[in-house]
Amino acid sequence: MEQAIASQAGKEDMDGASSASESEYQHQLEVMFDEDNAKRRKSSLVSSENPKLAEQAAREKATTSCFVHQLLENTKQSRTGQPALSYIDDYNFDKASEPRDQNIHSRLLTKRQLSEMAIGVRELSKKLGSIRLKLKVRTIFLLTKAHDSDLIELTRNIAEWLLAKQRDTEYTVYVENTLEHNPNFDAQGLVLQDPSIQDRLKYWDNELCRRHPHLFDFAITLGGDGTLLYASWLFQRIVPPVLSFALGSLGFLTKFEYADYQETLSTAFKHGITVSLRLRFEATIMRTQTAHEDRKHDLIEQLVGDEAENNLTHKPNGSYTILNDIVVDRGPNPTMSSTELFMDEKFMTSVQADGVCVATPTGSTAYNLAAGGSLCHPENPVILVTAICAHTLSFRPVILPDTIVLRVGVPYDARTSSWASFDGRERVELQPGDYVTISASRYPFANVMPQGSSGEDWIGSISKTLNWNSRQKQKSFKEWDQQKADGKWKT
Repeated sequence: MEQAIASQAGKEDMDGASSASESEYQHQLEVMFDEDNAKRRKSSLVSSENPKLAEQAAREKATTSCFVHQLLENTKQSRTGQPALSYIDDYNFDKASEPRDQNIHSRLLTKRQLSEMAIGVRELSKKLGSIRLKLKVRTIFLLTKAHDSDLIELTRNIAEWLLAKQRDTEYTVYVENTLEHNPNFDAQGLVLQDPSIQDRLKYWDNELCRRHPHLFDFAITLGGDGTLLYASWLFQRIVPPVLSFALGSLGFLTKFEYADYQETLSTAFKHGITVSLRLRFEATIMRTQTAHEDRKHDLIEQLVGDEAENNLTHKPNGSYTILNDIVVDRGPNPTMSSTELFMDEKFMTSVQADGVCVATPTGSTAYNLAAGGSLCHPENPVILVTAICAHTLSFRPVILPDTIVLRVGVPYDARTSSWASFDGRERVELQPGDYVTISASRYPFANVMPQGSSGEDWIGSISKTLNWNSRQKQKSFKEWDQQKADGKWKT
């Protein structure tokens, strides 16, 4: 029996679903965890007993207004035997304060906290996959390829339709600021047709997405998987639900046809959406504080050996949240790269190769697959590690649990530096002694799926897009016998 979660002003029932007032609604996707374990994770080189960190986590937990947080807490209560609530209107939301971008990185979590977080995301993802979320959408984020004139015209069509007087709700639509004076988009023409939309057609830039992600109730992308990856890149933490129209070359993640956009969006806004939570990684660059010319130090000793307790060896130098993969490769260097892999507080192996690809399940069909890695269903809670043209034939792709912190470092005695790229966008040089921490992010990617879709959708995508395992069918013995009888086959 279909369940629905409704959010609508006036506490009125719709389609048999529970409802909550608009002031009680908040849509950010983020994961909570308990700060009750004092065990220190060496990979972070930061003590979890930091009073500021504990105070910040407690404050965040006490003031959260995210319904996903509440669902996660509900799941936790049901595991501990306490009464569990069923509908969104059973929760008490507090939206008195604007959500803050809490800067507690997953690399700082203890093993127990990281496991709790990962389990919570998995359980929540299963719940969201079987229910329909009815959102109170007022502010919509539109993303397209700004250099593609055809797609810009299609984006204008959607914006015009959303802003039309015939809509039941007066939507505010944000488009990229480069379209404001684009002749193909013709923003001025839209305003001349209906002057009332002037205050409802607005423009976003990267800074707005980074600082105020909670501003958007819903996101729509027009393009391929690359456009969807760009949406993930723009929203490094909180991500609004993203509905993608397939207008690109690949379609692993884009599930909706543009020709049906009016029916698709009307159904989504009136009757709700089904959301798939996609695992994202948080990657942090850690810079060595040792002089690069000093090659007497050992990265293994610093991270898991006697020097591991020295929190002055490395310091963070930027974090990125990615949906597809992190690649550490040789960059422009003519020789292969040398890297060392660490799994939690243990040294894993050294890799002599062109590089190493660390992929999410979503990214298993990208660079990971080209490098010989495994195809992986997006619901699997794993980290995929694949060497790119390894110098040893014995190195094989490795699948690790998402409850660990993986580190990919450049040893101090490496001949050259390496380069790290994040979802194919940011590219950073790693000097000898530097490393990258990779762990499950607290901010999954909310991908809107067609109603009634299931795991079979993924099989259909890889069969259609990759021509997976496609070949001419083997003839039966009966066909051979018939050809022999007809004289078409000779021994």
